Amino acid sequence: MARLRLSKTLALISFHMSGEIISLILLGLFVSLLVAAAITDIGSRIISNRLNIAIAALAPLYWLACGLPVWPDMALQVALGVAVFGFFALLFAFGMMGGGDVKLLAAVALWFPWQAMLLLLVLMSVLGGIITLITIVHHRLSKREGQPEIPYGVAISLAALWLTGERIFYQFTG
Repeated sequence: MARLRLSKTLALISFHMSGEIISLILLGLFVSLLVAAAITDIGSRIISNRLNIAIAALAPLYWLACGLPVWPDMALQVALGVAVFGFFALLFAFGMMGGGDVKLLAAVALWFPWQAMLLLLVLMSVLGGIITLITIVHHRLSKREGQPEIPYGVAISLAALWLTGERIFYQFTG
């Protein structure tokens, strides 16, 4: 009987550790995709739908690896992603954001609880302001015509990278 309990305990520990490893791998993929989004947004001012879909599609795998319950936690994450998409789609409709930025932000929202998402939005706003200033100065110094296109995907990616870095760091220090 004691041997059976020990083997069940070891199996549970092994499953838990493999979930942690899988979640770290998924976080690594998330980070790589965020970097790719920032680079492509700087280079072409376009964030591909494939990139946004990949970020969104990996989130449920991350939830499973972390042991997130379907109700209410996974449902809340989906609701948050939909709410973020809806709000920022309105900004897109008024010409205040690009479509790729809206989709990236909604995909990123699937990775963070609402409290962290609020912090991400604050960080994104500050970083977006800095990036906007840099872009405007560069646009004027290079004497380009027309309105400058702001690579806001960079601000979204940097804010998400910041929070993801904290998540990974605290996993090893806690």
